[in-house]
Amino acid sequence: MRLKAENISFRYPCGHNYVLKDVDFEVESGEIVGLSAPSGYGKSTLGRILAGYEEPEKGGAVTLDGRPLPKNLFNPVQLIFQHPEKAVNPKWKMKKILTESGTPPAELISAMGIQEGWMDRWPAELSGGELQRFCVLRALTPKTRFLIADEMTTMLDAVTQAQIWQVVLAYAKEQGMGVVVISHERALMERLCSRIVDLEQANSPV
Repeated sequence: MRLKAENISFRYPCGHNYVLKDVDFEVESGEIVGLSAPSGYGKSTLGRILAGYEEPEKGGAVTLDGRPLPKNLFNPVQLIFQHPEKAVNPKWKMKKILTESGTPPAELISAMGIQEGWMDRWPAELSGGELQRFCVLRALTPKTRFLIADEMTTMLDAVTQAQIWQVVLAYAKEQGMGVVVISHERALMERLCSRIVDLEQANSPV
C-alpha cells in the first residue's frame, strides 16, 4: 500500500505566500520515513494534508493506492499532533476519547504506560505526557495503515520518548504500517527512519 502526495501547493486563506509549492511525497507500507526541514517549510502542513485535515490547492492530490482518502469511513491515515490538548474534546473523559475509534488491546494500553485510574479523568486532569500517551494509543488501531507523527514526543523527557517510540514502532512493524516522522531532531530521525526526505529541497514556498 502506498500513501502518495502529488503536486501539493498550499497557502492559508489570510496569507499571500505559499507554505508548500509543488511538493511530491510518498511512503510505502512498512516504511518509516523522516520529514525534515527548518521551521516555515510546511512540515506540519504537509502532515495535515496527508491525513486529510487540510486540502491542497487544485491540481494537487493525496491518494492511497491511487484512490482518494475516504471521507465517510474511518481514515486509515492517522495524525498525532505535537500538542495533545488540541487534539481531544475537553468535555469527554479519557475513556470515551480512547475508545472513540474502538477499544485498544489491553496489552497495548499497558505497554503505553496508561493507568486504569486515568480513564475516569478529564483531559485537564492529566499532564501533557499522560495525555499524549492517550493520543498516540488512540491512533494505533487495526484499521490504521499510515501514521503521521508530528513532533510527537518533542515535549516529553528522554525516557518517555524512548518508551513511546518503542511501542509505536513495534506495533507498526506488526501491522505493516507506514510511519512518517516529522521532527526538528535530525538525530532522532536517523535512529528511527529508513530514509529521510528534506522538505527544504523539495519545497520552494514564495
